[in-house]
Amino acid sequence: MAQLLVGTLIGRLPTGMAPLAILLSAGHGAGFGTSAGLLAAVYLVANAIGGPCYARLVDQYGQRRTLTAGAALSGTAFLALATGPTEAWWAMAAVVVAGVTRPPLDPALRTLWGAGGMMPSPAHQRVALALDSATEELIYVVGPLLVATIATATSASGALVATAAVGAIGTALFVCTPASRAVGANSAARQPDWLGPIRSQSLRVLYAGMACVGVTIGALTPLAVQSADQFDAPQLSGGLPATLSIGAVLGGLAYGARAWRGSAGRHLIVLSAGFAVGWLPMIVAESPATTLYSAAIPGLAMAPLLGAAFVMTSTFAPAGHATEAHALLVAALDIGCAIGTAAAGITQTQLLLPAGAAAGALILGTARRRLHPTFLHSLPPTPDPERAKEPTL
Repeated sequence: MAQLLVGTLIGRLPTGMAPLAILLSAGHGAGFGTSAGLLAAVYLVANAIGGPCYARLVDQYGQRRTLTAGAALSGTAFLALATGPTEAWWAMAAVVVAGVTRPPLDPALRTLWGAGGMMPSPAHQRVALALDSATEELIYVVGPLLVATIATATSASGALVATAAVGAIGTALFVCTPASRAVGANSAARQPDWLGPIRSQSLRVLYAGMACVGVTIGALTPLAVQSADQFDAPQLSGGLPATLSIGAVLGGLAYGARAWRGSAGRHLIVLSAGFAVGWLPMIVAESPATTLYSAAIPGLAMAPLLGAAFVMTSTFAPAGHATEAHALLVAALDIGCAIGTAAAGITQTQLLLPAGAAAGALILGTARRRLHPTFLHSLPPTPDPERAKEPTL
């Protein structure tokens, strides 16, 4: 278990390292001939699109082969970006390959925790997912700091090489664990069901609600810059996201420290409402200090909210599509973050912070029946495409 957790944590560090490493490489003498921001954005979009597709391959062919291949391809692309030609087409191709093939360790780990026998009980699974959501926030703090340190000590290209190396080491540790090796090819995932997890009504509701939550998370970064200008306090631009992450770590630890009454679906609805209300003190704050400290309040609900969403994903994931289902949840959050970042940059209104989360709570609350475990057993079975081909007598 320890090797699994360490491998996942190390292997996910490139998630926080890659965007800044790409920005530094494109903006400090790499001469790619294209904007640094565009390259970083292309990487994130490629990651959001490629994540669910690659996760489907993990479900079909097992974790060891696919994750190892992904780490090799993504790492090679980072090395090509660091040491290859400086033409724009080369840089664009490299970041696309690096993003599309990044091994989906997050969904792979959550799939293992949702598998029978990995966790002693659903309560243990809930605790594990809540703590995982809390520690994931550290990736976005440690990753950029690691890149900045390496780039200062060596070069921006050195930071790209380090990103590739860290991803390879973490993935190797992960796939060498007995739990990961035990996940082999899944014949059920190879059936020609292109909808996959999207076929589940419950997951469609969950993805829509969490995309709205992502709008709030994505809106914070540009609005933090606006608050820094408003209060003439430059520290708020980085301080507000950092404080939110600190609150998320504390909230995840508190949520995982005890058994809470009610189902994960009920937790999801309550926490999404709490996440929305938690932003109100920050948007009415009248001083830099109050604004900074109040950002921790919604953070207290964020990691438990994500943890509950992952539990629901494990509950409703179709057979043979667990990794893909988790990857689609991450993609929904990423898409919401992109929309929130763009909307906040255009509107410059802090009302986006509670509004996005409130929309998510409304979607989840109005469809709460579909988030109850009994709804899973009230649906007709998924049609078997092979049986449909058989002639009817």
